[in-house]
Amino acid sequence: MKITLLNPNTSRAMTEKIAATAREVAGPDVEVRAVCPDVGPAAIESHLDEVRAAAAVVALIEADLLLGGSDAYIVACFGDPGLDAARELVSVPVVGIAEAAMHVAAVSGRSFGVVTTLSRTLGRAADLIHRYGMERACVSLAGSGIRVLDLEETTSNATSTIAGLAADAVTAGADVVVLGCAGMTDLCRTLSARLGVPVVDGVAAAVGLAAGMVRMGVGTSKRDEYAFPHAPAPIRSLVASCG
Repeated sequence: MKITLLNPNTSRAMTEKIAATAREVAGPDVEVRAVCPDVGPAAIESHLDEVRAAAAVVALIEADLLLGGSDAYIVACFGDPGLDAARELVSVPVVGIAEAAMHVAAVSGRSFGVVTTLSRTLGRAADLIHRYGMERACVSLAGSGIRVLDLEETTSNATSTIAGLAADAVTAGADVVVLGCAGMTDLCRTLSARLGVPVVDGVAAAVGLAAGMVRMGVGTSKRDEYAFPHAPAPIRSLVASCG
């Protein structure tokens, strides 16, 4: 089985970091290939970054298809950018890490809290909570103020900040804590031991779900919304010339 992990930012260090987590949980019969774009945002921290990241996700899958394709794809950014477009391209499973983390957390406990990066990303996280039907399960949502690239190598200060917010989530009633950034992937065991509750990383959750779907023979439905797209129409200029 081959799973391709799509990191939509250009950070090679973060790509290697999340690949290491993915390979830990994938199992010996799963090949994990981690890729990122050569150009684009170095971190996904705004709506503009997300649009560019979505385009990168599509381009990375199209490039992989030219090489023969994979058995599953994972969008390794907590905003799940380009997830719907990616599902139009292939019939194999495509899993977003926010989607996977929330579903695993909802199975692990009755309620969960999310700790993510900058506060400006909380709106997108709230949108995804609504999309995935997790409004009743999610009891807290907090931004740590830590930038994505500062998580390439997680410092003790960053760990302490995230741990404090995770503890607040538990106090608010969370049975489980969801880490809202792929760059937090190395903190699960440390935080779980400190808090005494399960801590879910979306990268690991997505790998587990994707591999399970492949083994079950469950792919992406090609009925209606996720059907393969028609050949694209020519792009016309958005600016009309005058004179």
